[in-house]
Amino acid sequence: NVPNIFVTTELSFMMSGFQINLNPLKELLGFIKVLEWLASIFAFATCGGFKGQTEIQASCPPKLTENKTTTAVFCYPFRLNEASFQPPPGVNVCDVNWKSFVLIGDYSSSAQFYVTFAVFVFLYCIAALLLYVGYMNLYLDSCKLPMIDFVVTLVATFLWLVSTSAWAKALTDIKIATGHNIVQEILPGQNKEALCYFSSVTSMGSLNVSVIFGFLSMTLWGGNAWFVYKETSLHSPSNTFAPHSQGGISPPAGI
Repeated sequence: NVPNIFVTTELSFMMSGFQINLNPLKELLGFIKVLEWLASIFAFATCGGFKGQTEIQASCPPKLTENKTTTAVFCYPFRLNEASFQPPPGVNVCDVNWKSFVLIGDYSSSAQFYVTFAVFVFLYCIAALLLYVGYMNLYLDSCKLPMIDFVVTLVATFLWLVSTSAWAKALTDIKIATGHNIVQEILPGQNKEALCYFSSVTSMGSLNVSVIFGFLSMTLWGGNAWFVYKETSLHSPSNTFAPHSQGGISPPAGI
């Protein structure tokens, strides 16, 4: 019963101390946190929600002027080596088993690291905003909470840099793996007389946006580190040299 009473007391204290105050959102400490929350949403949504396809056209003898299209569909988490080419249903394209030809590369580690981290940032921003709005007095009176917030901010800044850089490199490789070079990689060997041409690939503008929001988030978290630092005990002003007008000790009178 003692542990239950202790937990109940703690919950009652937390609920009684909760007071909604939107003023912190008007200050840079809270306002930047809102921007970080929005940036994290765009970061994982633009990357995790992507779906595209790349198409090649094949012309078969004796009608080399007649082109038929095969398509490889790829999406998050960008395991391209699992995306095989598919001809239209019921269409025989050059007597080739197109399903045996796949795109090259597996970029799931970089993509999943980026999206997972963005989701964790999203959740942390919600928790931090609830703390700012509901328990700002507790935050300012505590030495540990601002320090924890400061350390998390520094770590988040570094991880934004690492995850976004890795994802930007992976995106560059994805563009190469799904571009016009795929014709040389998957040229069918079963029918050497077949001619293959690169047709098109889905625009990756949203993936470019995800990289932009990744570096934007890194900038926001890096800038916010200063405002969080100002709330920690590390930034407490020294009272060693207090001015006389503010209650400092006046020098002794001369003899």
